[in-house]
Amino acid sequence: MHQNSGESTSVWMRTAKVPEQSALKESLHADVCVVGAGIAGLTTAYLLAKQKKSVVVLEGRTIGGGQTVRTTAHIATALDDRYYEIENTHDKEAAKLVADSFTAAIACVESIVTAENIDCDFERLDGYLFAATLDDVKDLDQELEAAHRSGLTGVEKLARSPISSFDTGPCLRFPQQAQFDPQKYLAGLADAITRHGGRIYTHTHVSEVKGGSPTQVKTREGFTVTANALVIATNSPINDRVFTHLKQAPYQTYVIAAKVQEGAIAKGLYWDTLDPYHYVRLQTMQTDGETYDLLIIGGEDHKTGQANDADARYAALETWTKERFPMVESIEFRWSGEVMESADGLAYIGQSPDQAENVYIATGDSGMGMTHGTIAGMLLADLIAGHKNPWEELYNPGRVPVGAASDLITEGINVAAQYADWVTGGEIDDAEQLAPGTGAVIRHGLTKIAVYRDESGELHECSAVCPHLGCIVAWNSAEKSWDCPCHGSRFSATGEVVNAPAIKGLSPAKTKTTK
Repeated sequence: MHQNSGESTSVWMRTAKVPEQSALKESLHADVCVVGAGIAGLTTAYLLAKQKKSVVVLEGRTIGGGQTVRTTAHIATALDDRYYEIENTHDKEAAKLVADSFTAAIACVESIVTAENIDCDFERLDGYLFAATLDDVKDLDQELEAAHRSGLTGVEKLARSPISSFDTGPCLRFPQQAQFDPQKYLAGLADAITRHGGRIYTHTHVSEVKGGSPTQVKTREGFTVTANALVIATNSPINDRVFTHLKQAPYQTYVIAAKVQEGAIAKGLYWDTLDPYHYVRLQTMQTDGETYDLLIIGGEDHKTGQANDADARYAALETWTKERFPMVESIEFRWSGEVMESADGLAYIGQSPDQAENVYIATGDSGMGMTHGTIAGMLLADLIAGHKNPWEELYNPGRVPVGAASDLITEGINVAAQYADWVTGGEIDDAEQLAPGTGAVIRHGLTKIAVYRDESGELHECSAVCPHLGCIVAWNSAEKSWDCPCHGSRFSATGEVVNAPAIKGLSPAKTKTTK
């Protein structure tokens, strides 16, 4: 544990081990190649391997080492974007399909846990959506009616949630939600995939993908995987450079985990109605013979690369938490993650919208990564196997969400505004102004340079231009990364690619800011 540390580390990074997998060291062929070993990629691989398909999974880091390890792991039918909003954006039939798919996803996780005997702390529990302000109470009534129309007849309105330390006021109770330890779950999935004949290769960086018959995936090390079908499950797609990215936006979200006595807070999933909203759950822990609960609280979202004030956001989360949960003893963990918000609140799952032959994508999780990721596995496995699935059109990546036109326009204007950074000055005038462990963008003539001074004092300089679509990256002091404010690509302090949609790192600086 790292009590009160400024280090950004999720609880799952410290509490779960994933099976070691080797890097790809040869070219090969499979029925299906999956790029990305998060929940969407591994669920797809598992369900296809169970159908006797030969499956290869390629992962640039470790299993679950992308955004899955940064989740708070709510598995829910309660939507970030409300059911009445889905009805308004789509229609009532679409809202029913959403409820059906989310209910089926929770059941799918539970069945996999049971069938494969995965020890991942899976449990069913209730979820509670409470009004953050008195004005929001009417939204609860509207959502209750829409949830019932969508088939979630077990949802009910209560006077307050079971939290005793503060009065949440009116809330909606969503029964039969779920939670688990995501790393333990992925470790179990990976083991099951290999037992069913699948092959998983980690530390294997994909440098190029092509549709066709067969599809082709090339790695940085020079190997090629051909497959009859290709699944891109990289949180944000690396194959479709433009179309999908016009319909979703990257947001950074923040999480703290606080130690409380076991049983001091009623277990459940909790959400308020603020924008951005808070999301809360508990995880029982055992350390050195001591059993206690971790209260996990998230929120304080902002557009990726458009703020560098993580300490203030963590402090705001801590203040919100201690005002409502005075039994908190200490802050044990803190971390951030990236959420891809789709224009209409639903994920993009299915045939790649660039029409690349035999290529499928899963993205746009909209804060519901564990549930949407499981839906992705179920839907993609059906599409690849040639089975009918009632959710195909609902999640079709090629859809144009006409009902969410205002959100599309707002996000489009925001992205366009980021390109103005090309003509602005640098954040500092000289690299000598950088303290150890910090970075800044410096203008050098007509170019912009991303400059980082490591803890030993050595300077590292890269082009500040994101290789995806040319935005100027911004320094993230909390994660010590360079973040693209347009489409969410992220890079290490020294320029290596960390998050899609970029597929390669920042280019070396053509000119140096210092001699």
